[in-house]
Amino acid sequence: MATTRLDPIDRKILAELQADGRMTNVELAKRVGISAPPCLRRVRTLEEAGYIRGYHADVDPRELGFEVQVFANVGLQSQAEADLSAFEARCRDWPLVRECHMLNGEVDFILKCVAPDLSTFQRFLTEELTAAANVASVKTALVIRGAKDEPGVPFEILEERLSRDA
Repeated sequence: MATTRLDPIDRKILAELQADGRMTNVELAKRVGISAPPCLRRVRTLEEAGYIRGYHADVDPRELGFEVQVFANVGLQSQAEADLSAFEARCRDWPLVRECHMLNGEVDFILKCVAPDLSTFQRFLTEELTAAANVASVKTALVIRGAKDEPGVPFEILEERLSRDA
């Protein structure tokens, strides 16, 4: 398991940065209980190892005029690896598609889409998504409101599991 290579300080660094990626290295070092230079070295090592993929602002789509959020369940005609990869590549090119996940079950992919209004999403749906090569079916669900949107992983569960295994 990848977490066995992380010591408790590394895990605390990750948890703190996940909660607030804008804090200074000095503040981070204070929170995890080490001095700033080794803290910065650890952060760089975590970045290079791929544990930290980037730093992002949590932008409110509605404040920027993206009033519509839709989940689209997409079924493909063919599930050959080349066709799955081609669909994933196409999703990366569509700006309205913010997330794309391949699923196991009745549908092949679920897409999280945002649009400024319903007519913009409808145009995307009819002119691009359903018209795309290999797309057999699309079922959409319009989001009425969100109750939870937490990034990352629950570090408290990880720590609990690791303490049981120790």
